[in-house]
Order: sequence, then structure tokens, then C-alpha cells
Amino acid sequence: MNAAATSTPPGAILVDCTPERHAGQILAILNDAIVHTTALYDYTPRPPEAMRGWFEAKRQGGFPVLGYENADGDLMGFASYGTFRAFPAFKYTVEHSVYVDARFRGRGLGEALMRELIARARASQVHLLIGAIDAANAGSIRLHERLGFARCGTIEQAGFKFGRWLDLVFYRLALDTPEHPVDG
Repeated sequence: MNAAATSTPPGAILVDCTPERHAGQILAILNDAIVHTTALYDYTPRPPEAMRGWFEAKRQGGFPVLGYENADGDLMGFASYGTFRAFPAFKYTVEHSVYVDARFRGRGLGEALMRELIARARASQVHLLIGAIDAANAGSIRLHERLGFARCGTIEQAGFKFGRWLDLVFYRLALDTPEHPVDG
């Protein structure tokens, strides 16, 4: 998989998201996913003040938040990664997420965002990207498999939402980085 082969979807402009410009749009995308999908195992939409802590955690961790905007400045989708587990030995492993606004799905934005996120992870000396995906999310599973991610486990009945048990599958992508991993 060659992340450098990223092609920008027509009419989309890659941006580094900022809290000032994008917090409200990211919140709207997340809250839509909470209310209408099993992409997030939350029940209640998040309040606007939740974005302050979310962006601060990304800033402190040196984690990217990137997105595609259209010519009108609408955030079409975004992707990021963050801490996988808060123990030092996991420092080369991150858990990523990618969300596309429902109005803009089917245009290749998810794949373009993921390819850029993978490139940024490699540049940041990340070794392993982990995706935690609802087992019924066939589109996300296909996307991850197309990008070279391998299924590495399932937690059956990990969540309960919309009156049913949800299975959570994990996908991993090992990168050729870091160049010189160290303990400590």
C-alpha cells in the first residue's frame, strides 16, 4: 500500500483541523454518528464543550486532526489518531478514527483521509495503527482491508445499542517505522 498515491477527491481541499474553525463541524459529524449509527458506542450527543478537551488531548499527544473541506468551507470528513493504551510500551501504537459527513459519503473521502493519516503516522514514527470497528460496518471493514489492514480480533457483544448486542472487530496496519525503536 502506497500512502503517497493519495488522490484528492474532486472539489476537496485537505486541511489540518483547528478548534476555532472545525470544532463545531467535527462535533456535528460525531453527534450524527452517535444518534444514527453504531460507529460510536455512545448514546448521548456530546456537548460543544467536549471538543475543547478532545482537541487539547490531540495537541498534547502531537496527534493530527485532518479533514477535507469543500469550496464552501464545509468539513466533509475528518480523521485522527490518538493513544491506544496509556502505558509506555504502547508508544508506537495508535488508535485511529475516520468519519465522513453523511452528505458527502461515496466520494472516496474516507480512503483519501485514511491514506493521508497513514502517511502522517509513518512520518511520526508510529508502528501500528489500530481500528476498532463495529462488526456490522461493512463499508469501514472493506475500506480497512483495501488499505492493507488485517483483522486481528473480535470482542463479541462488546456493546449494546439500538436494542441489540454489538460485536467489535479490530484491524491493524503495521508500518515500517519507527526507524530506531527504543524502550523507555
